[in-house]
Amino acid sequence: MHYPSLSALANDAKRALSTGPVALILIEDDVEIASTIAHHAKAGFTNLIAFCAQERALPAEAPDTLHRVDYDVSAEDALQTIANTMIKALPGQWLYFCYNAEYLFYPFCEHRSVGEMLTFMEEERRRTVMSYVVDLYAKDLSTHPNGVDREGAYFDKSGYYALAREDAEGASLERQVNIFGGLRWRFEEHIAKARQRTDRVAFFARSTA
Repeated sequence: MHYPSLSALANDAKRALSTGPVALILIEDDVEIASTIAHHAKAGFTNLIAFCAQERALPAEAPDTLHRVDYDVSAEDALQTIANTMIKALPGQWLYFCYNAEYLFYPFCEHRSVGEMLTFMEEERRRTVMSYVVDLYAKDLSTHPNGVDREGAYFDKSGYYALAREDAEGASLERQVNIFGGLRWRFEEHIAKARQRTDRVAFFARSTA
C-alpha cells in the first residue's frame, strides 16, 4: 500500500497491519535502501513501513509486506511523531524502528525469526526490548564513498559506554541509561547544547492495548 500521509496510515492501520511485529523504517537518503528493506523482511517482520519523501524512489522489487508512507523524515521530531502515532494506532502490537543503512541483529538471528525472539520476550513478561545503535565504518572511502561497507565494516576502537539516566532532581532512573560513543560523541562539541543527545537507542515495544 502507498499512503499519502501518516494520518492515512494510522486510520487504516488496524485493518492493514492487524497482526505480527511491525518495522518502521525512516528513509533519509538513498544509501542502502534496498538492503535495509531486504534485511528486515528476511528477519520475519509481518509488515514493514517505509517513511520517505514523496519524490524518493523505492526498490522496484520490494516485498509484498512493504508499505510506503509519504512523510518528511527530516522534520523536527519526525521520529517521535511517527512512533507515538503508530503506538496509538496499533495497540498490543510489537513495534520497531530504524533508519536506512541500519540493520537489526539479535541472539540467534541467523536461525530464528524476529517473531520467535519476541515470543520469548513475552514469555519473560517483557513489553520492551532495548537495543543499541552502533556506528560502523568503511575502511576506504575511495572504494566506498558513502561510508558503508557491509562486507568489511570497522568498529570504533574507543568503544561505547553507558551512564545512568537521571531525573530532574538528579536521582538515577531505574533501568534507564544514556549511551555514549560513536560519531555523535566524537562531534558533540560542534553541536549546540540544546540539540546534543546520546547515541540513539533503538527499540522494540509492545504498544499498550
